[in-house]
Amino acid sequence: MNKYRFIAALLLLILAACSRSQPAPTAVATLIPEAIQPTTEPTATAAVEEATAPPASSVEPEPTDEQSLAAPAANLTESCAEGYAQNVDYFPEKAAVNSSEGFTIDYFNNYKVVTVKSPYPGAEVAATYVLVQCGTPAPAGYKDAIIIEVPVNRFVAMSTTYLPHLPTLNAVDKLVGLDSLAFASTEAVRARIDAGDIAEVGFGAGVNVEQVLDLEPDMVMTYASGSADFDAQPKLEEVGITVVVNSDYLDTSPLGQAEWVKFLAAFFNQEAAATAWFDGVTADYEALVALATAVDNQPTVFLNTPYEGTWYMAGGQSYVAHLLADAGAAYIWANDPSDTTLFLDFETVFDQAQAADFWINLGFVSSLTDMAAADERFAGFAAYQNGNVYNNDARVNASGGNDYYEGGAANPQVVLADLIKIFHPELLPDHTFVYYRMME
Repeated sequence: MNKYRFIAALLLLILAACSRSQPAPTAVATLIPEAIQPTTEPTATAAVEEATAPPASSVEPEPTDEQSLAAPAANLTESCAEGYAQNVDYFPEKAAVNSSEGFTIDYFNNYKVVTVKSPYPGAEVAATYVLVQCGTPAPAGYKDAIIIEVPVNRFVAMSTTYLPHLPTLNAVDKLVGLDSLAFASTEAVRARIDAGDIAEVGFGAGVNVEQVLDLEPDMVMTYASGSADFDAQPKLEEVGITVVVNSDYLDTSPLGQAEWVKFLAAFFNQEAAATAWFDGVTADYEALVALATAVDNQPTVFLNTPYEGTWYMAGGQSYVAHLLADAGAAYIWANDPSDTTLFLDFETVFDQAQAADFWINLGFVSSLTDMAAADERFAGFAAYQNGNVYNNDARVNASGGNDYYEGGAANPQVVLADLIKIFHPELLPDHTFVYYRMME
C-alpha cells in the first residue's frame, strides 16, 4: 500500500515509522542500522551464505573467447550482453554509497550484490539481491539471495517515494503498476497514469495479486513492516513474484534517504545517472548547511499536532531533527538521544514548547482558524500568537497526495532551502517556498 495509509495504521498500533512515508497526522522516525562502507572489489558480503544458486535464465550463455570480447564502455541499460567472458567487467559505471546507512552495493564482473541491512524496523536478517547482467550466467554461492536479471524492464512500485527518481534514471516507461494512482505527484508518472499505462494494484496486504501477475513485472519494489497483516511481500512471494524491499524511510540522514536513488539505479544499470544527480544534490545541500549553520541566532522550533490524544514528536536524532539542525534552528527536543518517535501528551509539549519561536509540520490543518477550532489551547503557544506557523503541505494534489513525502524525500536540498527561508529569511531572500507555506 501507499505509505500514507500504511504509516497511519502503524501509528494506531504504536509502530513508529519515519516521516518519509506519506503523512500520518504527525511526523515520526525510526531506527537505522549500523553503517558499513561498501566496496567495489570482488569480495562477497558477510550477509550472503555460500551455496549454489539457480541461473538467472534457463539457458546459460557459453563463454566467449576472452580475447575477442571487448568490455562495454558503459553499463547496458536497454539490452543484454552479447556473448560472455569471465574477465569482462560488465558494470564499468559503478555507484559508491557514502551517505546512506541502509544499503550497500558490491560489484563483481557480471553481477552485483545489493544488501539492505535492515529491511524493516528491528529486522535481524539483511535482505540480499544478486543482480546479474542479462546474457551472462548467475554466480554460485548465494543461497539466501534473490537472483534478478538486470536491467529490469517492467516493475511495480508500492510507494510514491521511488517515483521522483524514475525520470533521473530514464525508467519512467518501465513502471507498469503502482499501489495507488491517486497519491502520485511526479509529473512524468502522472502523464503515464493519465494515458492509462500504469495499473493500480492496491495497498499492502490487500494487494491485488492477480492484477500484479497480469502485469508480468520483473520485480515489485515495496517497503516492509515485518508484519504479514500489513505487508504485500508475503502474498506476492507466495505466487512466485520477485519482491525487492526498499527501506529508504529508515535512513535518518536527509542525504542518506536521497542516496537511495543509487539503490533503485542498480536494478536499471543506471548508476552513472544516479551518481551525477546525487552529487549535485549533495553539493547544494552542503552549501546550504554551511550558510545556515554560520548564523549566531538559532530560533527554537517544535513539530506536529496531537493525534487521538497523543502528540507524536520526532526524536532528537531523527530525520526531521537533522533537517532542523542543518537549517540553523534549535529543535526543542534536539537533546533527546533517540531517532524514534516520542509519545507525549499535550501538557508536556505545552510546558516545553509554549514559548518556542516557530511551529511547523502540522499535518492535516489548513489554517490558524481551523487549528483554534480543533483545540483552543493551540492559541496559547507563542508561535501561534506571532504567526510563525508553517505547514509542509504546499504541494498537495486533489486526492490528498503530498509531494513533500514524494519529491521532498528525493530533494532534501529544496526542503532545506524552505526551512532556511522560514528560520533565516535574510539568508535566502530570493527563494520561493516549494513544500512549505505560512499558515494564515
